[in-house]
Amino acid sequence: MILKGFKEKSNKNYIDSQSKNRVVSPSNTKVNRIGVLFNTEELINVPIFNGLAEGLNIKKENIEIIAFKSQIKKDEDVFSPTYTLKHLGWKGTIKEPTLKKFLNTEFDLLISYYKNDITPLKLLTVASKSKFKVGVLETDERINDLIIKTEIDDFKTFTSELKKYLKILNKI
Repeated sequence: MILKGFKEKSNKNYIDSQSKNRVVSPSNTKVNRIGVLFNTEELINVPIFNGLAEGLNIKKENIEIIAFKSQIKKDEDVFSPTYTLKHLGWKGTIKEPTLKKFLNTEFDLLISYYKNDITPLKLLTVASKSKFKVGVLETDERINDLIIKTEIDDFKTFTSELKKYLKILNKI
């Protein structure tokens, strides 16, 4: 139990250092590739993200979706790929190669669709090499470039606000 606390603290320190060192370069590159990170404990309806891609005129093959769940029970049916705490190490290290590949992909847009302030989800958002990050988490403004204040189950509002701001920023 004590080790979990130390691991959590080391990951929080990683988030702090990455947030301070992050350089956001303004660019007018259009959104062609989207990465989505969501918490399965807050959201179950994954096909809504495919509808979002269509709404932004993005091909379905240009959207990658990963899920996070703190723990998966044996014989539990979950979205694939779903990652857990065991895929994360100390000081922001990622143990799973496919998760590492996702985070190293330079998406034009990363959607961090979670509301709960959970360190592993923030760690994944911060570790992503995406050019532009959008989220709904309001408690830590450092990790996203744009925060859309909406309820987690109000995806229609999120989609319309996202489209509006991406047009303003000349990204679609």
